[in-house]
Amino acid sequence: MPPLARFGVSIEKSLLEQFDAIIRDRHYPTRSKAIEDHIRQIIAENEFSKDTNEAIGTIDVVYDHHKWELLNHLTNIQHDFQEVILSSQHIHLDHHNCFEIVVVKGGKNKLEKLANMIKSTKGVKHCSLQLLAAPGKV
Repeated sequence: MPPLARFGVSIEKSLLEQFDAIIRDRHYPTRSKAIEDHIRQIIAENEFSKDTNEAIGTIDVVYDHHKWELLNHLTNIQHDFQEVILSSQHIHLDHHNCFEIVVVKGGKNKLEKLANMIKSTKGVKHCSLQLLAAPGKV
């Protein structure tokens, strides 16, 4: 485990009370753990401002599988990006709707391009890209 550093913080009491309520609701064991997680998130967001950084994440897609040629189109898009797709899972929600989770790893710009191509496909009802800095980057 890396060495720890202690530091003091002065903030408005009401702000600390709000923070404590949130971390309690999220079941953080300590304030230190919550602050550490938020610092990591800020660093990861800063790293993403650099176009060449590698990221990992998911593309979550909900679509109407009855839409003509939609499945073929989505498959073709994914084949064009096979170097960044690690895996995918297909889930049937109901008679008309499917949910697909695509696990990705690669350059942020390329992952955003893939998600945007999926999102703009006719018949796709929802598409969101969730990214984290690749391990070892933060």
